[in-house]
Amino acid sequence: MLQLAQLLVSGYLKGSISTIERRYGLSSQKSGVFASFNEVGNTVFIVFVSFFGSRVHRPRCIGIGAMIASMAAFLIALPHFISGKYEYTEDVSDENTSGLCQREGFLQASNQTCSKNEGHANHAVFPILLLGQLLLGIGGVPIQPFGISYIDDYANKKNSPIYLGILFALTVIGPALGYLMASFLLRYYVDFNILLGELPLKRDDPRWVGAWWLGFLLAGTFLFLTSLPYLFFPRSMTTQESTETPVEPTPEKLKLEKEAEPDTTHELSLIQFLKKFPQIVLRTLRNPIYLLVVLAQVNLAAMVAGLATFMPKFIERQFTRTASFSNIMIGGFSIPSAMLGIMAGGMILRRQNLSVRASAAMCSTAVLLAIIFALPLLFLGCSTQKIAGIYPFSQDGSQQCSLNCSCSNEAFNPVCGSNNVEFLSPCHAGCRQRITKNGTILNYTDCSCVRSDIYPGHAVPGSCKNGCSDLLIPFMILSSLTCFLASLSQTPSFMMILRTVTPEDKSFALGIQFMLFRVLAFLPAPVLYGSAIDSTCILWGKKCEKRTSCNYYNLDLFRQRFLGLQTFFVVGGLMFFFLSYVVLKRADSAQQQQAKQMNIMEKGGDKKETKQLINQSNVKCHSKM
Repeated sequence: MLQLAQLLVSGYLKGSISTIERRYGLSSQKSGVFASFNEVGNTVFIVFVSFFGSRVHRPRCIGIGAMIASMAAFLIALPHFISGKYEYTEDVSDENTSGLCQREGFLQASNQTCSKNEGHANHAVFPILLLGQLLLGIGGVPIQPFGISYIDDYANKKNSPIYLGILFALTVIGPALGYLMASFLLRYYVDFNILLGELPLKRDDPRWVGAWWLGFLLAGTFLFLTSLPYLFFPRSMTTQESTETPVEPTPEKLKLEKEAEPDTTHELSLIQFLKKFPQIVLRTLRNPIYLLVVLAQVNLAAMVAGLATFMPKFIERQFTRTASFSNIMIGGFSIPSAMLGIMAGGMILRRQNLSVRASAAMCSTAVLLAIIFALPLLFLGCSTQKIAGIYPFSQDGSQQCSLNCSCSNEAFNPVCGSNNVEFLSPCHAGCRQRITKNGTILNYTDCSCVRSDIYPGHAVPGSCKNGCSDLLIPFMILSSLTCFLASLSQTPSFMMILRTVTPEDKSFALGIQFMLFRVLAFLPAPVLYGSAIDSTCILWGKKCEKRTSCNYYNLDLFRQRFLGLQTFFVVGGLMFFFLSYVVLKRADSAQQQQAKQMNIMEKGGDKKETKQLINQSNVKCHSKM
C-alpha cells in the first residue's frame, strides 16, 4: 500500500504537468526540470542508504521517509493556495466587451492583473515546486531498498519471490493509477468555488486548467496514512521458517550459516566507505558486459522518461484532445502494454532457460522490432492548423484588417473563423458582435478579418481542428506495441547483469545501475525533451509583459523532434545490446577454442604416457630375456 501511494504521487505529477505548465506559464524546459528534480535528492541519498542498509531501524526509516514524501506532496499543492484565482485572458462578461474589436484609438488592456503581491507569489511558485520534488525524492529513498531487504530477510524463502513480485508489479500499476486519477480530477475546474455552470470555458478550451492540486492532497494523505504503521514495526522479526516445524540442522548447514554471518570487525566506517566508493564503482564498470547492458538500459530509461513526462502533452497538441483524455491514453494503454512486456519477457526467460548470450540476442531482437514499429509514428500526424498571421507565416497582410481594432498583444482567446482559419482572439478576427445563450458565448459575428462568401464572416469559440482525430487510434496501437516490445528486454537484461558480476558485488552493481539510471537518464532526459519541445514553439504567451507557456507549436517539428528523440534512445539501446551480444559471442568462441586446445593437449598427453608404458614393458621383456 505504501509503494502504491508513493507511485500514485509520482504518476499523478507526470499526468498533471502540462496543466501546471499552463497554469503558471512554465516553459517545457522548466517542466522537465520540475519533473526530474526528485532524482537529485534520490541520487545524493542513495549512497548513504547503501551504507546504512543493515545498521538502522529499517521500518522506522521507511515510515519517516514516507512522511517526508507526503509532506512534499502537500508542498507541491501549496502554490494553488498562495497564487490566487486563475485568470485567463479575455475573460469577458455581459458588462465588458473588451474581447471584441473596438473603435480606433481605444487600446484594449488585458484583464490580467499585474499587482506586486501576485507577482511575488508567482515568482515563488517554481522554487516551491522544486523543493517539493526534492523532498519527494529524499523521502522515497529508503522505501524500496529497505522494504525489499526487510521482506527478503524475514519472509519464507518460498514466499519471498511472491511478495517481491507483488511489489515490483505495483511499480507499474501505481503510475498507471496516477495517470487515471489525473484524468478524472482534471475534468474539474482549478478553482473549486466556481460552479461549472457559471464558467465561460469548456474543457476543450486551450485555456482550461483542471484541479491539478487536488490529486496531490488526496495522494499525499493516502501516503501519510500508509506510513504510520511502519513506526510500530520491530527492528527485526521472527522468520517464517522458525515458526514452522523445526528441522535439525546438518553440520554443512551450520557451517554455511556461520560463514553467512556478517563480520562486524571488518565493517567500514562512513569515511572509509566514501573513500572506497569510487574504487568499487570503477571495478564494477570494468566488466564489459555489465557496462554495455547498463548503457543499453540507460538509453531505454531515457526514452521512458520522455514518454512519461511529455506524451500526454504530445497527444493534447497533436490530436487536439483534453489533458483528461490524454492521461487515459497513457494510463490505460501505454503503461499496461509495458507491464505485459515485462511479464512476457520474464516468462520467456524462465521457460526457455536462456543463457546470457541468448538473453543478449533476445534483447537485441526485441528492441529492433520496437524500432520498426516506432518509425511510422514519425509520419503519423498533422501540421499545425492555419493561424492568421502566425502559421503558415506570410506577408499577405492577413492581420492588417484588425489593426484598427486596438487588440491587446497579450490576448489569447482562440476562435475559429467560418473560413477554417484560427485567430488569436475575436478582436484579432475583427469581430464586433457576439451571440450568447444562458451566459455562454455561441459565436461571434460581424468579423471583418474572416474572409468568406458571406462577408463579413463569423467565428466560433475555440481552436480549429487539424483533422488528426482519426489518426489517434493507429498512433496508440503502434505506440503500445513499441512499449510492449521494448519492455520485453527488461527482465533478460537484469538477469544478464546478475549473471555476469561476482556474487559479492551483486547488490552494489544493482545500486550503481540505479544511480546511473538517475544521473544519465531520469535527470537529464526530461530537460532535454523539454528543450526540444520549446524549440518548436511559434508563439509564446505573454502576461504582464513577461513570457509564459507556449500557445502554438509547429506540430510537424514537435512530432519529429519529440518522437525522433525517443527513436534515437531506442536505437542507442539496440546498439549497446548488440555490442554485448558480440562480446559474449567472442568470449564463447574463445572458451570453445581453449577447450579444444585442452582436449588436444590431454589426448597428446595420453599418447605420450602410452608410448612410455610400451617402452617400459619392452625394456622389462628384454631384461628377462
